[in-house]
Amino acid sequence: MSVSEPKGFLASGVASGLKSNGKLDIALVTNGGPLDSVAAVFTANRCLANPIIWSKQVVAGGQAKAVVLNSGGANCYTGAEGFQTTHLTAERAADLLGIAASEVVVCSTGLIGEQLDRSKLLSGLEAAHTALKAGTGQDAAMAIMTTDTVPKMSVRESDSGWKLGAIAKGAGMLAPGLATMLVVITTDAVVDSSALNAALREASRVSFDRLDSDGCMSTNDQVTLMASGASGVIPDIEEFQDLLIAICKELALKLLDDAEGASHNIHIKTLGAESETDAVEVSRSVARNNLFKAAIYGNDPNWGRILAAVGTTNAIFDPYGIDVSINGVLVSANGEPALDRSNVDLSSKDVWIEIDLHQGVHEATVITNDLTHEYVEENSAYSS
Repeated sequence: MSVSEPKGFLASGVASGLKSNGKLDIALVTNGGPLDSVAAVFTANRCLANPIIWSKQVVAGGQAKAVVLNSGGANCYTGAEGFQTTHLTAERAADLLGIAASEVVVCSTGLIGEQLDRSKLLSGLEAAHTALKAGTGQDAAMAIMTTDTVPKMSVRESDSGWKLGAIAKGAGMLAPGLATMLVVITTDAVVDSSALNAALREASRVSFDRLDSDGCMSTNDQVTLMASGASGVIPDIEEFQDLLIAICKELALKLLDDAEGASHNIHIKTLGAESETDAVEVSRSVARNNLFKAAIYGNDPNWGRILAAVGTTNAIFDPYGIDVSINGVLVSANGEPALDRSNVDLSSKDVWIEIDLHQGVHEATVITNDLTHEYVEENSAYSS
């Protein structure tokens, strides 16, 4: 049931006609309280969609009672008319729910530069409201899908009696700050907006911000976390943080596993770094190296491309003091070949790269996927 699993939350998903294929395209998630705490993290892209501009204002107030999400159009670079559509969406949701428009978060996903059909959007929102009592978190998860092949959901439960639930979408343009995604996470724990904000930022830092499929950052990315307090349980903050990180990491892996056209999931771990920043930079440099990603697609353990990518960073290391392993096989050590690359088996979907800089105790893992013909073909025809 995902986002509707924690107490106090309802969710629905309906088809309004925004998608030409007739599939679900509007989701509504509501928080019945007694708390209405909210926090969110947004894309770092400076070119922002209208829903992001609106939602930043809402979240700044620390209170939200509903999230409206649509697929079938990004409502980005659609001018004053597009922003008015977002505003009217919040106002209609507020009227239906008996709350203030300033308590409604709005999210959109789809093609940039096309106006949303406002009449379909608003009538679909009314249908989503009607469907709330019989709706499910799965319906909502399906309604936010674009090029996704499967809905993405997760639930975590504390032994002390509170829960987390989540839905996510994303299958392309996956790059940090955030990865291209819409995510809604709900909890019935008693947590104020300040604590939610701190926990969500830490969770995103080590999950969504470590997902780097293709180096492309969207204009619409948003992760929203809402707390209803309906369990009546004040959580241990460390446990809350740990479970939130766990659910965010699970969602990040689900996004990676559904990446457009990918045939390998690649986990790039840099260890022995002088700082975590260095470790992230090295892993991300490899994750964004198209020559390396193409080699993995071809099941070629070409470790030279890994070292070449490491060398473009500002991290502290001795170029001739680096060890590289692929799927547990040490292929290069101290600037020389180690075990023969023919020992590396790349037939499985998951690939594990380990880079030891021998400079300190810090480490970080960035996850990515290979570069395939299918990825190019799918993205060459996205708007058609």
